[in-house]
Amino acid sequence: MRSRSNSGVRLDYYQRIVHRLILAHQEPVTGLFPASNVNSHAWIRDNVYCILAVWGLSMAYKKIADQDEDRAKCYELEQSCVKLMRGLLMAMMNQKDKVEKFKMTQSPYDSLHAKYSSKNGLPVVGDNEWGHLQIDAVSLYLLILAQMTASGLQIVFSLDEVSFIQNLVFYIESAYSIPDYGIWERGDKTNHGEPELNASSIGMAKAALEAMNELDLFGARGGPASVIHVLADEAHKCQAVLQSMLPRESNSKELDSGLLCVIGFPAFAVDDAQLIHNTKDAILSRLQGKYGCKRFLRDGYRTPKEDPSRLYYERWELRMFENIECEWPLFYCYLILFHAFQSDKRSVEEYASRLEKIMVRSEDGILLVPESYAVPQDLVGFEYQKPGSQAREVVGRCPFLWGQSLFILGRLLQEGFLAVGELDPLNRRLGAQKKPDVVVQVVIIAEDNEIRDKLAEHDLHVQTIAEVAPIEVQPARVLSHLYTYLGRNRKLGLSGRKSRDVGILSTSKLYSLKDRIFAFTPQFADLSRFYIASDNELMIDILKGEINFLKSAWDLLGRPLVTLVLKRIHLDQDKIPLAMIQTMRKLKSGYINGTRVMLGSLKDFLNTSAITDLSFLGSTEDGYPDRLHPDVQTYLDEHLLRSFSNRSTMNLRGGQLRPRTLRRRMSCKGAIKKTRSINVDSDNLGMEGPSPLTERRLSSIVPPPWLQANKQSHVSVFATTPEEGPASSPLHLGNELSVRENIYPVDPHHSRSAIDRRSEFVRQQEMPKILIQRHRAETNFADTEVEELIAMLRETENLEEQGDILQYLVDTQGLDFNTAGLGFKNKSDDNANNGGTAGDLDNANLSSSTAIAIANSNVPCIGNTNDTSASNISSGGSSNISNQNNMSPQENNHDSSQSEGMLEEGRVVTVRDLLKGLYEKACQQKLWGLVRHTAGMLGKRVEDLAKAVTDLLVRQKQVTVGMPPNNEHTITAPLPEVELRQLIHDAYGDDESTAMLTQELMVYLAMFIRTEPQLFHEMLRLRVGLIIQVMAKELSRTLNCDGEAASEHLLNLSPFEMKNLLYHILSGKEFAVSSVARGNLSIVSCKSSRVSKKSQIGLGDPEGEDALIATIDDRQGQWLRRRRLDGALNRVPRDFYSRVWTVLEKCQGLAIEGRVLQQSLTQEMTPGELKFALEVETALNQIPQPEYRQLVVEALMVLTLVTEHNMVPTLGGIIYVEHLVHKANQLFLEDQRKVQGDATLCCAKIKDGKEQQQAASGMLLCGGAAYICQHLYDSAPSGSYGTMTYMSRAVALVLDCVPKHGEMECAIS
Repeated sequence: MRSRSNSGVRLDYYQRIVHRLILAHQEPVTGLFPASNVNSHAWIRDNVYCILAVWGLSMAYKKIADQDEDRAKCYELEQSCVKLMRGLLMAMMNQKDKVEKFKMTQSPYDSLHAKYSSKNGLPVVGDNEWGHLQIDAVSLYLLILAQMTASGLQIVFSLDEVSFIQNLVFYIESAYSIPDYGIWERGDKTNHGEPELNASSIGMAKAALEAMNELDLFGARGGPASVIHVLADEAHKCQAVLQSMLPRESNSKELDSGLLCVIGFPAFAVDDAQLIHNTKDAILSRLQGKYGCKRFLRDGYRTPKEDPSRLYYERWELRMFENIECEWPLFYCYLILFHAFQSDKRSVEEYASRLEKIMVRSEDGILLVPESYAVPQDLVGFEYQKPGSQAREVVGRCPFLWGQSLFILGRLLQEGFLAVGELDPLNRRLGAQKKPDVVVQVVIIAEDNEIRDKLAEHDLHVQTIAEVAPIEVQPARVLSHLYTYLGRNRKLGLSGRKSRDVGILSTSKLYSLKDRIFAFTPQFADLSRFYIASDNELMIDILKGEINFLKSAWDLLGRPLVTLVLKRIHLDQDKIPLAMIQTMRKLKSGYINGTRVMLGSLKDFLNTSAITDLSFLGSTEDGYPDRLHPDVQTYLDEHLLRSFSNRSTMNLRGGQLRPRTLRRRMSCKGAIKKTRSINVDSDNLGMEGPSPLTERRLSSIVPPPWLQANKQSHVSVFATTPEEGPASSPLHLGNELSVRENIYPVDPHHSRSAIDRRSEFVRQQEMPKILIQRHRAETNFADTEVEELIAMLRETENLEEQGDILQYLVDTQGLDFNTAGLGFKNKSDDNANNGGTAGDLDNANLSSSTAIAIANSNVPCIGNTNDTSASNISSGGSSNISNQNNMSPQENNHDSSQSEGMLEEGRVVTVRDLLKGLYEKACQQKLWGLVRHTAGMLGKRVEDLAKAVTDLLVRQKQVTVGMPPNNEHTITAPLPEVELRQLIHDAYGDDESTAMLTQELMVYLAMFIRTEPQLFHEMLRLRVGLIIQVMAKELSRTLNCDGEAASEHLLNLSPFEMKNLLYHILSGKEFAVSSVARGNLSIVSCKSSRVSKKSQIGLGDPEGEDALIATIDDRQGQWLRRRRLDGALNRVPRDFYSRVWTVLEKCQGLAIEGRVLQQSLTQEMTPGELKFALEVETALNQIPQPEYRQLVVEALMVLTLVTEHNMVPTLGGIIYVEHLVHKANQLFLEDQRKVQGDATLCCAKIKDGKEQQQAASGMLLCGGAAYICQHLYDSAPSGSYGTMTYMSRAVALVLDCVPKHGEMECAIS
């Protein structure tokens, strides 16, 4: 043999070691590694880590292959890698049915197994005998598969295997919301087998998704069919959740050394250099020891105190494992690789020398990495006294192949045989470097020429859908449907992607399909089936949020491209809304909210955008990869033609009805209002005087001006976006049409004055009795026949009244009550001459020649239909929109003469149908209170409710719904849509409006937590019921009105203003309410110039009504308000929960509102553990009044100061925290009497009989909650009269342990 260079000799040495330690154990049949000589089970995770050394060595040989035998060695090593990776692939493919099932159930029992037999690759334990669900193991496999393929290995052989791997991508893509057993296979650290969300699994899944995206599994030889597709949004969700969790590992593990593989090699899953640094430092400072790192705090595995006879631990025994946890040298191997990739030579050497000291030499002198080091049984006592002082002994396997393999990789890097880039051919290590700013491209397309011309008047030049051809513009749901074909495989029985969700990152690319190019409009712009989409301002706000999101989240090649279509439906009175024009001008300027944007046309952006090939739509399985799959072909033919281009136009019948004689008024007044449950005046019951609104109520008797017919109004013309169903033919007058459900009416009454709008608020409130009797005999609920109600329903034009009648009908008769044929006996003669057919409308001068009045047989007209004069054809009063998605065009084309009354050719017309009509008109007229209520009664759901709740939960925020204290429900784990709706419904009983508002607020909270997570710092639970109450209280404070009026105002805020108000409450910014032209309230920040600091104006009024202008003293009530907000939002001071832990350690328990936190909690949980924080939170949530809760938090903080300054060795028995608060209140009142303070007017009064009695009946004069004086709530925390002073004095008085006499160092200052 010829002489070899030094490097060759050294490599041959490593090759012998790898062969002896690793390859000698590889099973010849399956290629898998058994766990040890006595255990033939092969774990996915350990197997993948074992082979890394072999892969690294093969690449080192490839570089110096100067002789044939080197090439041969290189090839042998490579084939060992391929053999192992294929062995694991076969084992998983045997469980393909599980992969298919798991996509639907996500149940731990349907997951792929975590270990297989190394002899034959078959399962070795049952589905429920092991914590099999370990997403990090499957993710690690996919990640290394991608890296090896990129380095030139051919691991995947056939297209069937490609589609299986595509399905493995679906298996891990929801990792951010699937609790699993994690890298240590244990789940919760008590080892009771409860899975939890683990940061290490989420990080590994994120890395695998990014590595797999657009990867060709056949390497350089593949074609479009062997490429894997990943939806970028799923990877980004994993990233967002990972960032919100680090450095925490899970609910029960506040830190875990396993995170080293996520922040460094192999995953490199974190993009934020600072976060990587913080996580590594946290691990080193709390888990590092002489012999490696502990896996996590209080890890009992293999410690001398562990009871080997049972798998699980008792909750109290976890405390015994503190300071004697095993230390694992494996983590030094990770740290060496971590620093090698950072090219930090000093740290690499430091850890290498530490590692060498603790490695074990075998007989033939090879260094071995042992599994772990434990404290010997007889030295445990000394180790407890002085952690880290005792020598430890090796326990577990030696060599531990997982660690050994990483050690060899580290050596190859240190000696220069490998460069870091070779171990990471996909360049994942560069993720944390700074990226250039993203420029977001925006394209606005007009639906037709008319809208294009309207935009041109504002100097905004856009193309129409027809003009952008050959590029086709489609809604997001078409893309979501196309993605369901990805990964389908008949032979393997795999069904493709299940999730229907396509996020903004996916719709911001262009897609090519054969020779066509598609652009997709984002999901939020799909005319969803929910009312928030009919609020233009909110849609613009969401758009700005999404553009901002793209700036931070986009990391694909090319620039993101947002395509928006401006449709008829967005017009307001045939004009383009001002907010839209302003936004477009901003976009044109090149910057919006600090993000660089470019407004242009699609063809300009073809070269700069990301383009993805939809090649997976070919019918490869049938042998025609170049032809589209037949189902896709039919779907595209049906949909693409109709999605935007073929507009059916229609017109809604009229709101401007002739003034008639005042008709008999309804007697169901207030039916909707009786369902409301927002409780604002809990603290000042019986205090409210007549509200300033009562006097203005006369206006509601006279029909307001906008109901009178003298105004000529425009016909509104809509586009309908067909979901699925028969195609609507091109439109000619009188042609058959089918009208679909998702049509959003626009508002024809843009110019209504504030008075009219106020008359609506007013009309909902009870009117003084005298007024009512002047106009009609008082009729009662009891004797109001259904017949009469329906006749009244047909007569009235006032939507609020219709709502009350329908609410009553629903309460008494139910949603499916058939109203057909009722209400005719009161029919007045003039109803008979209603003969206008669709043809007659032609000569009325309509704004659009193609307008057709469709008298839809399924939704009867509410209100009188007997007026066909031109002024009546407007979109105000009666809505004839089909809500059935499956009506054939023939049924739809009756003429309007038949739509009189409640009966159509004997067809059933239920109360539900009537409600649908009302809902759509309310949307159109923007009567948001009514919209929310009818949406609730119809059981409409917020589109992304389940997604929104998941967004909050995975960022470790629990959500509660319902009003505290009695029917508050906590949501702790992601639930399916149906269960969520049921839960919310149960929480609010009959109050549909508030149930709807709850769903809406959850969606806004999820939007905020995505874009501004800092708003949610130090909050663990979001109590939506309380937030609603606080919103109403804040409105009642700013508007200076009583609680009932405030909750009405709240429910009538537009979705945009609602989101705005929520934002102000979350951020604690001061706000004022100003009123806009249409009488809608608008929330403005006080910093804004529109509102002067002093006068915070209620409902604006043309005459300027003095009664409504409330000038509020800025200082008064400020602290009370802050405590109320913080209490409702569950905000606590920093490190509050871990400090409560230290208090709990020194006493036997803390009692809060009847709940006792036992000292034993400290035995089970560590201070920083999320589970502990949730226990404390649950106790605090027992308190119904937010401001009182906040004082309890302050009292707990004073206790923590006592313990932290070690004033006393122990705090004694169970501490009743409320006693401290009440004692502080007592001291406060004594002081107030001495100095004659404000409180002498209420609680500090010298009591006489009358007052005593009132106090006993549970009501304080000043309305303070829980018998604490309002003025104490309103004191600042600091200062000599501050709450903290009184709390400290109370602690000194109440606790026995604090010495009462003698001198003492006062550390609390």
